[in-house]
Amino acid sequence: MKINTATFIISNSDVSKCPAEKTPEYAFIGRSNVGKSSLINMLTNHKKLAKISGRPGKTQLINHFKINDKWFLVDLPGYGYAKVSKTIKKAFQSFIKDYFLQREQLVCTFVLVDSRHEPQKIDLEFMEFLGENGIPFCIIFTKADKLGSSMLNKNITKYKKGILKSWESVPTHFITSSESEMGKEDVLNFIGKINIDVADNFK
Repeated sequence: MKINTATFIISNSDVSKCPAEKTPEYAFIGRSNVGKSSLINMLTNHKKLAKISGRPGKTQLINHFKINDKWFLVDLPGYGYAKVSKTIKKAFQSFIKDYFLQREQLVCTFVLVDSRHEPQKIDLEFMEFLGENGIPFCIIFTKADKLGSSMLNKNITKYKKGILKSWESVPTHFITSSESEMGKEDVLNFIGKINIDVADNFK
């Protein structure tokens, strides 16, 4: 699948104000500074679609982007950034949780994981939250270009082992690099296939 158009639609912190149309949505979320904005810009061929900041925690709203006028890419606030105040963090957690539990248009969540690090408790706990609530998700390992292939494979293997402590199998996962565009085609083709599979549900 190729992305030809990507249009910003709305930002908000109230799930009830998200677009009402019956259109499949794909949410992107991860720890702050995981490279989410860079990944979104790489996937959509737009250098400035998602705002990139040197300051983690910049995304603080639910951001809807209409892709090819057929589906929504949803950019969600990052979680787990210590320097965000407790009050703001609590507000984030509230509307992020509301989004996942209430948004019927959501068909798949992409949980972004920094491939440079060993398994992080907060990532694994978030995946458990999705699983416990029956929310389909995949894993996207980011920044794969920052590691040699040996260390990359080692870290991903550790993540898989961490996941298998709670899951019977490892969810669908992708290895990506925003710099080299590694994994771009795989992620977009996966979304394209789901769009076909769920088309009857959105008529």
